[in-house]
Order: sequence, then structure tokens, then C-alpha cells
Amino acid sequence: MSRRTTSIIAALAAVPLFVALAGCATASSEAGSGSGESTTPEVVKIGVVGKGDEQWEPFVDAAAEEGITVELVDFGSYEQPNPALTEGEIDLNQFQHIVYLADYNVNSGADLTPIGSTAIYPLGLYSTKYDDVDSIPEGETVAVPDDASNQARGLLVLQSAGLIELKSGGSIFSDLADVDTAKSKVKVTALEAALIPTSLPDVAAAIINNDFVEDAGLSYEDAIAQDDPEDPNALPYVNIFAARAEDADNPTYLKLVEIFQTNEDVQAGLLASSGGTAVALQTPVEDLVASLKKVQEDTEAQK
Repeated sequence: MSRRTTSIIAALAAVPLFVALAGCATASSEAGSGSGESTTPEVVKIGVVGKGDEQWEPFVDAAAEEGITVELVDFGSYEQPNPALTEGEIDLNQFQHIVYLADYNVNSGADLTPIGSTAIYPLGLYSTKYDDVDSIPEGETVAVPDDASNQARGLLVLQSAGLIELKSGGSIFSDLADVDTAKSKVKVTALEAALIPTSLPDVAAAIINNDFVEDAGLSYEDAIAQDDPEDPNALPYVNIFAARAEDADNPTYLKLVEIFQTNEDVQAGLLASSGGTAVALQTPVEDLVASLKKVQEDTEAQK
């Protein structure tokens, strides 16, 4: 989901911020941002997971140079930014990939939509006990995130690494029930994404969202397996800026996306904060929207 994937990549146990934010109408909503013809809001509140990431300071500075004041709202859990956006407590968020957003929209009845891409990040398998996948003994336990989108992606990584076999062959909807235990080398357990780094010593290996790799005292180069972000089928895992549907054409928000995608300092920070793993993208918005629609339809069909 969010780097910081994919679309997570999920969580991250922290005190919810909704109470603190409740009742605080943002300047953009007061300005009537849904019309697409609103004046530049005094403040644009953007929900993120990882406010300290190196891309955000130059992003805020670059926005200010364009007359846009950005306030970053740092959430401690992947579950928090989408409800906050839906309720109007923030104006945009940037932390998730399309699969994660589709799952949220379907389950909540919300209509959040992508208004721009940021990057795609490989999802990695890490271990403090073993230096490579082949060294993991049969019957050991491997952890994956417990949120639906990142769990499926993590299981696909494990299958590609030869650690498990999925009954369905694997898809963006795979879950623990799809693991063919008789044909798999390891057992799989699901944990909150935020808890996986501290739980890593208790398992043979774990899929760790990029947001939390450094929290585990690891570097991105420590991954013993990962997926391929260049695969055309990876579009659903592209990270995005998300807005409420009525704000999809808001010129201020679209300008912020442009700044993120084109400012050299922001892009350098994005690469640095991902340990060089981020693949920056300027995917056409219509492709993002089409992908979201397809994933949502597929998600509905799975119910």
C-alpha cells in the first residue's frame, strides 16, 4: 500500500486522531472545493502515514511557493486516513495503492477517487534469522499483513519465492484460505502491519510494508524476496493521491499532484525515503480511475 504501499500497503497501532479532528471544517470545504471552481484554500490538509519521510518537507515548501499552504496530518494507522477523508476532516490523502482504496470504497460505500499517481514500491520479504529464502526450513512460520490488499500481494510474493502454493494460482484477492498447506513449504500467519516489525524475531520471515522496514532496524536491501514493480499487472499497486469524488477536478489539488510529480527535490526525497526502491510514476489519471473501477467491480464480485 503507501512508498509508503500499497498500496502498503494497512495497522500501525496508534491513538486515532479522529476525535482531535472532528468538527474542524477544513478551509477547502469552506471554500466549496467540490465545485472545481473554488478559490485557492488557505490550507489544504493532506493525510499521510509517515510525515517525516523526506519528500514531504520539500513538497510543503514547493506548494508554498505556489501560494498553497499544505498541512500534513500524520496518521498512525492505515485504517485512519480514508475515513478522515470521507468525513471531510482532511482534503486529500496520500498513503495507499489502488487495491487498498478499492477495498475501502466497496466496504464503506465511499466514493474516494485517485487524482494522481506517486510511485510504486516493491513489497519485500525480510528475515533476521535467514539470509535467503532457500535457508528457511520447512514448517517454519512466515507473517504477512492482515489487511486484505497487502495480504494478497504478500502471498503472491511468497508464492513467487517458492515458499507457498496458492490454490487459485494467486490473485489480488488471495487470502490465507487460499494457501495450499499440503503443497506449501511454510505456514503463514497474518498480523497487523505495524506490529510485524516487532514480531519479526518470532517468525522465520515476514512481509513488511515499506512504511515499516526501517522500524524493524532493516534496510530495503535486506529483502530476501520481493515482487516486480515493472510488471504491467502491477498497476493496481500504484500509490496515489486520493480525494472525494466531488473534488476530483479541484485545480488546487491537481496542482499539488503536479508539484509532487515534477519537483526535483520532492522526487529526490521520495527516492531517499524509500531507500532507492520507489519507482516514480506519472500514470494518466484516467488509467488510475479505470483500474480502480475494475478492482472495485472484481471486489464486489468476490462478495
